[in-house]
Amino acid sequence: MKKEIQQLVDKGEMLPLMEEFYTIQGEGFHKGTAAYFIRVGGCDVGCHWCDVKESWNADLHPPTHTSEIVTNAKKHSDTIVITGGEPLMWDMTALTTQLKAEGLQVHIETSGAYKLTGIWDWICLSPKKLKLPTQAVYDNAHELKVIVYNNDDFRFAEEQAAKVNKDCILYLQPEWSKRDKVVPEIVDYVMKHPKWKVSLQTHKYLNIP
Repeated sequence: MKKEIQQLVDKGEMLPLMEEFYTIQGEGFHKGTAAYFIRVGGCDVGCHWCDVKESWNADLHPPTHTSEIVTNAKKHSDTIVITGGEPLMWDMTALTTQLKAEGLQVHIETSGAYKLTGIWDWICLSPKKLKLPTQAVYDNAHELKVIVYNNDDFRFAEEQAAKVNKDCILYLQPEWSKRDKVVPEIVDYVMKHPKWKVSLQTHKYLNIP
């Protein structure tokens, strides 16, 4: 039985589901939009400031049939956000094909470190220094969201902005625990480099998931 489940996971027909919830998208281009979030377990990028470290070990999250995930999702919202963990560790083809067949808008939040699979209406790329994105994600990203933890992140942001496609929207977002220090720096940077926009984790200010 375990082998059969593993085969389904390998095909993306089952995914390690950590949690699913209906809330307001708090970040980036779609902030303020009601959306149903599907959080998939598993990530080896290892950001020390990650606020969902419990997502890293995929074995802690039960393999769930994609058809079951889709049935739950479509009850709540027309906008579905696949997040993690790092969702592209898994083949997203089966899940996104079914979501699109239901007429839903399908978004992903990814570090871009793995092969791009799935059908996406919106790709939010949030690259990490430890494991850089694949070219396909750079080429297809709709928004680039760089988390600013220290001053070196501005250098990294420019490096990443040079790699995305020309239509990609550029965001700088303060790391939550450092926000008091870095928000003024980000504001100053965006005013000097207006190709960038400021993204805030508004859901944390609203005290919602």
